[in-house]
Amino acid sequence: MNKKVIYKSISVLIFIAIWEVLSIIVGEDFLLASPYQVAKRLVRLPFESGFMMTSAFSLGRIFFGFLLAFVLGTVLAVLASRFHAIEYLLWPYVNVIKTVPVASFIILSLIWFSYERLTIFIAFLIAFPAIYSNVLQGMKNADSQLLEVASLYHVPFGRKMKYVYLPSVKPFLLSSCNVAVGMAWKAGVAAEVIGIVKGSIGEKLYEAKIYFQNADLLAWTIVIIGLSVISEKLFVSLLKFGIRRIERT
Repeated sequence: MNKKVIYKSISVLIFIAIWEVLSIIVGEDFLLASPYQVAKRLVRLPFESGFMMTSAFSLGRIFFGFLLAFVLGTVLAVLASRFHAIEYLLWPYVNVIKTVPVASFIILSLIWFSYERLTIFIAFLIAFPAIYSNVLQGMKNADSQLLEVASLYHVPFGRKMKYVYLPSVKPFLLSSCNVAVGMAWKAGVAAEVIGIVKGSIGEKLYEAKIYFQNADLLAWTIVIIGLSVISEKLFVSLLKFGIRRIERT
């Protein structure tokens, strides 16, 4: 067995053991449910009516918001690397998004958007800076000597993108996607909780908090982690496949 898998398994077991000890010390299920209670609730959760619809509702909106951030962030980063005026124009907006608390954006968005669009907008807003900044950095790190040779021989921009920029951007893009998907899920679910978006996972978390259902709260949190990891791995795998296809053509 891979050593990395063994170490990760041991880490998870230690975490569960600490969790179990803390739940015994606390002694109140509504404050901290035990791992067994959460596991039991987690097993039953998929068989309850509305589970699939609720999961699909949040997954669809959060992932769509991330996809918007991915497309727009990549396109604007490429344009900003070619036209510095675009980079300077976007600089204050990107930095504001990076520094302003997510809760502030969510509260403002509740005034501007309907509940259905809230999750999409917040997921997009939080994922965008990570994609844009990393792709822009990758474009700037492209081999200057190769770019000089390409300019000397008047190589079209499309071919420069494939043979010069893509190898430079690739690690930055993959790294940013690994981070941005998780950020989109955190921000998207937070928006659902604050906005009490009907039919969402955030609404389930809010109800669990209101009724002191700690086992439900933690079970839904594990569902969120699972959906986040699956969507991240799936998207990054498809992105790697797409990049390999471009490199081979």
